Amino acid sequence: MKSNWKLLALMALLSSVVTLAAYNFLGFNNRDVIFNESSPTPTITGRLAALTGNGPMAAPNDFSTAAESVTPTVVHIRTTITRTVRQQQMPDIFREFFGDEFGQGQNQGQSRPRRQQGQASGSGVIISKDGYIVTNNHVVQDADEVEVIMTDKRSFKAKVIGTDPLTDLAVIKVEANNLPAIVLGDSDALRLGEWVLAVGYPLDLESTVTAGIVSAKGRGIGILQRENARQQPTDPKADTPIEAFIQTDAAINPGNSGGALVNLRGELIGINSAIASATGYYSGYGFAVPVSLVKKVSADLLKYGNVQRGYLGILPIELNSTIAKEKGAKVGRGIYVDSVVENGAASAAGLKKGDVIVKMEGQPLDSDAQMREIIGRRRPGDAVTVTINRDGSERDVKLELRNRNGGRDVIKKTEVATVNASLKSLGADFEELSAQDAKQLGITGGVRVKKIVDGKLAETDIEEGFIIVKANGKNVKTTKDLQTIMSAVKEGEGLMLIGMYPNSSRMYYYAVPV
Repeated sequence: MKSNWKLLALMALLSSVVTLAAYNFLGFNNRDVIFNESSPTPTITGRLAALTGNGPMAAPNDFSTAAESVTPTVVHIRTTITRTVRQQQMPDIFREFFGDEFGQGQNQGQSRPRRQQGQASGSGVIISKDGYIVTNNHVVQDADEVEVIMTDKRSFKAKVIGTDPLTDLAVIKVEANNLPAIVLGDSDALRLGEWVLAVGYPLDLESTVTAGIVSAKGRGIGILQRENARQQPTDPKADTPIEAFIQTDAAINPGNSGGALVNLRGELIGINSAIASATGYYSGYGFAVPVSLVKKVSADLLKYGNVQRGYLGILPIELNSTIAKEKGAKVGRGIYVDSVVENGAASAAGLKKGDVIVKMEGQPLDSDAQMREIIGRRRPGDAVTVTINRDGSERDVKLELRNRNGGRDVIKKTEVATVNASLKSLGADFEELSAQDAKQLGITGGVRVKKIVDGKLAETDIEEGFIIVKANGKNVKTTKDLQTIMSAVKEGEGLMLIGMYPNSSRMYYYAVPV
C-alpha cells in the first residue's frame, strides 16, 4: 500500500535493545509533531528493561512495569461547557400573589438569556513530547474551556486542534515541552485472551490502572451510529461511523473515556471510548478504538484539519447463511455488493452488484465493521487489493479509493472553516440537518442552531435547537446557503429567519439585526 506517512530516519536506542520508528506530521503553524511507534517485532519501552543485567525481567502476568511506564503519559481532562438558556418572564397572575419582584427587569412577553455552565471529566493520552494529546471526541465536544492535569499535578489550558465524531477521536494541544509521550503499538497483532491494562481517571478519581484481557476485536456496538446520523443509511457515499472496537473486560467507568488501553509492553493499542452497561457503570464490557485507526485519524487532523476518508463506492451487506441464501450468493461469509456507485472506486475497478468481497488486503472479511476499519486507515488515492467471489470463483481486484466527490485528492477543511468563520458574527455554531432528521420532520433540509454564544442571535428569542429552513425568503439546506444569503445582506438591513423547533410542526419567524 502506498503510504502518505513521511518516515523519518529517527532511531532511538532504548534499554540497549529497542529501535523505534517515528513518523513526522505537519501540524499547525508549521510545527513538526513526532509520534513514536514500536518496531514490528515485540519490544519494550525505555522503562521496561528486558534483558537480564539491564533490569528485572517482567513475569508474563506482572503488570507493574507497564503500569509505571504508561501512567505519566495519561492525563486528566476537565471541560467547561457554557450554554445560553432563556428564562421566561413570570406571568402577571403570579405577580398578584408574590409581588413585583418576580420577573423584575423583564418586559412583558419577553424572555431573557441566561448563561449556564456545566463541567465534565475524561482522560487523554500524550502522543508527542511537545504537547499533543489524543482523547475522545465526546470528552471535548462543545467545550468552551479544556483543562489538562498531569500526573505530577501540573495544569495546562488546552486547545482543541481537531475532532472526528465518526471515530469518536479528538486531538488537543497544551503548550509544554519534554512531556512523557506514549509509544504507539500494533493493534493488529493483538490476540484474543491477551492481557491488557486500562489507564485513566474514572469517576473523577486520581490516575487508575485496571487489568483485563482482550475479549474480542473488530466489535461494532452501534453507539456511534446512534450519535452520528449524518446521512441516510442507504446512501453508499454516507459518512458512516467506523466501529471496530477492541473489547476488553478491564474495568472501565465514566471518566476513563479518552484514556489508554495498553499491552504489557506499555504500548498503546487503543483509546478507551465506551462501556456496555444497563446502569452506566462497569458491567464487564469495555470498548476501545484500535491504535491503527488512532494513528491515521490523529495524523489527518494535524496535517489537514479534518479526516481524509477514502470510499469504495458500494452499498455493502454483511453476509450470513440466511442473507446469502436470499441474495443467491455462492459463499456464506463476506461483504455482499448490493449496488455500485457510478464513477466510484469499485465501479472503476470492475466490481458489480452480486459480487462478494471475501478478503481485503489479504485479510478474510467477516464483518462490515472490519471492512470499514481497514478502509478507515486509508486516504483517497490509496490502492486497496480486494478478493471477490463472483459466481463461485475468486479473483483479486486492485482498486484506488476515491474521495466523497469522486476524485483522488485530499479535501482540506479550508472551505468549511471559511464558511463557519463568516457565520460567527451571528453568535452561534451551526450544523447541517441530516437527511434522516429532515425526513422525520417533513422538510427537505435545514441548518440547526447548535450553540448560542454572545452575538446577534443572543439578542433574539431564538433558542438552541432551532432549525432554520429559510433566510430572507430563500431556502436554507446547508451552512453555505446561510452564509451566501448573509453575504448579500446590505448595511442596515436585517435577516429574517423562518424555521421550527424539534418535535413541533409550528413555524417561527425571527428578525435578526445584521
